[in-house]
Amino acid sequence: MPDRCVAVAVGAVVLCCAMSTASATFVGPLPPPNPDTAGAATNPGRAPVPGATAGNFTNNIMLTGYWPPTGSMLRQFSTNSTQNPDGWVGENWEGRGYNIHSFFPEFPNGQSGANARGVGDFEIDYQDTVSDWNRITAEIRPIAIITFSWTGSQPSQYGNRGWELEARNRNRSSWTNDYLAPFQPTLSPPDRSVPANHVRYSSLPMDGILEAVNTADVGVTSYVDDFSPGFGGTFLSEFIGYHGVWYHDTHSEPFSDNWNIAAGHIHVGSNTTVAQGAAATEITLRVLTEYLDSVISDAWLTGLEGVRGIGGNPPNTIQVPQIPAPSTALVLGCIAGAGLRRRR
Repeated sequence: MPDRCVAVAVGAVVLCCAMSTASATFVGPLPPPNPDTAGAATNPGRAPVPGATAGNFTNNIMLTGYWPPTGSMLRQFSTNSTQNPDGWVGENWEGRGYNIHSFFPEFPNGQSGANARGVGDFEIDYQDTVSDWNRITAEIRPIAIITFSWTGSQPSQYGNRGWELEARNRNRSSWTNDYLAPFQPTLSPPDRSVPANHVRYSSLPMDGILEAVNTADVGVTSYVDDFSPGFGGTFLSEFIGYHGVWYHDTHSEPFSDNWNIAAGHIHVGSNTTVAQGAAATEITLRVLTEYLDSVISDAWLTGLEGVRGIGGNPPNTIQVPQIPAPSTALVLGCIAGAGLRRRR
């Protein structure tokens, strides 16, 4: 095939480089993703998941909640029309090119006794959590995960309004009983690929989240918990937190179909209001999406050959000619000079 000159927009810069006319996929400024019919919901009221079709990695960010306020503060990102009658705002959230999906239980009968289990996605139950986790991660293949839970035991200086970024989670072999037999996880420890009490670490941009939340002064104080001898606890908070960092560690290969760039757990203080939690969540997501952009951009520059775009659907990628060997150095120089960043 003859070479031709192709203009490629990178931010406000237009590059013109000699390339082959063979097709490849370029990760660049993307149009908003379009909904598709993949992943029909098993949870009544929840819409099909955009951006989750087979092939290539996705632009889906998965948020999970447990006890209040962690469900209500994520409500705007639920595609379940019963839980979120005002409508899902997560598609291409703030024009950042990522779809935000939240999942959490409801507590229609209060939180006393067995009612503390809740109903719906991610009930406070080991078996239900594992079942929902496996189903939903397979459905949306998240490029990032944040699991949230409530805590009533934070250092006194935070007044139980802490935005506690858990740095570590354990593969525990014993857990606090849940509310319904069999009370303990079916597999304990849950992760048989490593020893009991093995520690996995958060891959969230914790320093950036801490700084942004505290600078915004929304009524909560963020800190990194890399010091508590109890880690993330002995109950469902540690359990789902471990599942998040475990998922990341086993799906961290760049540009793989299930690429996960970041995952971690946030403990929300018991005195945090829904409004405060929602504001801190949005701040956290802004830091996270910028971090995802930087990782994808760096990975793209590191391995131009065989790169595949976000989402795998035509609305989520744009096509440019494939780079032949003689032109690789020229294109690398053009891109490096432009300071390639994805989307924003």
